[in-house]
Amino acid sequence: MAVYLDCGRLPIAVLRVERPEVRNALDWEAMQAFAACVEQAAALPGLRALIVTGTTDAFIAGGDLRVLHQADSREDGRRLSAGMTLALDRLEQLPCPVIAAINGPARGGGAEVALACDLRVASEDATLSFAQIHLGLTPGWGGGQRLLRLVGYSRAFDLLATGRVLGAEEMLALGVVNRLAEKSRALEAAFALAEAMLRQSAEAVAAIKRLLRAGMELPPPLARAQEQQLFPPLWDSPAHHQAVARWLQNRRAKRA
Repeated sequence: MAVYLDCGRLPIAVLRVERPEVRNALDWEAMQAFAACVEQAAALPGLRALIVTGTTDAFIAGGDLRVLHQADSREDGRRLSAGMTLALDRLEQLPCPVIAAINGPARGGGAEVALACDLRVASEDATLSFAQIHLGLTPGWGGGQRLLRLVGYSRAFDLLATGRVLGAEEMLALGVVNRLAEKSRALEAAFALAEAMLRQSAEAVAAIKRLLRAGMELPPPLARAQEQQLFPPLWDSPAHHQAVARWLQNRRAKRA
């Protein structure tokens, strides 16, 4: 399979895109497989983190135009946009953290896949470009709105209307990625980040994702209300009670 879900290190799973002959570009079949993998991840009991990655020398080079452009009608464009928009919306809605591990280039739709993840780790030689403009296109999978929320109007306009290539350092400076890793080691760094979150309460991490997404998607009063609703059950959760008990025990030990 060119696109598959690797569950070998649960509770962390990896959604892998492996089409190295086209730098992991997605054709119709690969897009369907990607969407199916997201649904499979959503159904996994106990999943605590999902990492999305390509191969060691590329992330995802967008759509595979050699195949996709054989279907070039307006209706084909709707089909192309609708399928991956739905898949990336579902990816974004997973309750667990979703981390993109970006080795090498992410281009066009690949940049859109990366931005649909909650967090992004890039290797020091990774690059990213919203290259759709070079083909007379806009982002079609929701990446324009995600980029706008992430970097603001003017920076998003610059990146979308020029299609210029960002290196790893500039991606980090703009907040497009969260962390940098050594060459070809983005996946290892993404696992380290996921494992750091595994050491925290699963319920609290999921609640943090929900309250932050509420802040992006809802009016401020409704987002604040949701944050207030999330807090009381956590205050009364076993994880909180156990953490407080450990804290009090440590305080007593230091005073003894």
